[in-house]
Amino acid sequence: MSDISVKKIQPLPGYVLVEPAEATKKTASGLYLPENSSDKPQHGTVLAVGDSIWESGVKEIVAPVKVGQTVIYKKWGGNDYKIGDTEYQFLKFEDVLAIVK
Repeated sequence: MSDISVKKIQPLPGYVLVEPAEATKKTASGLYLPENSSDKPQHGTVLAVGDSIWESGVKEIVAPVKVGQTVIYKKWGGNDYKIGDTEYQFLKFEDVLAIVK
């Protein structure tokens, strides 16, 4: 599936596709960190949003974010998907914790 690009991906209802920010490679004091020591970032940019979902068939849950917004999400939430050298996150609506303004 080498012909998959981010522009062709449409998340299913209840999910958003996020491109995580780059991991910090340098500390505040100026020390450079090795590649394997850095934690994955917990924020990124929304690239695509799935449709609303229905809870118990009665209550509509609308996507809490829009394409282009920067969001903070749960540390262990979502699923990774790698295209080329970039690793993206598929997150459930409830995995998104905040929108950065």
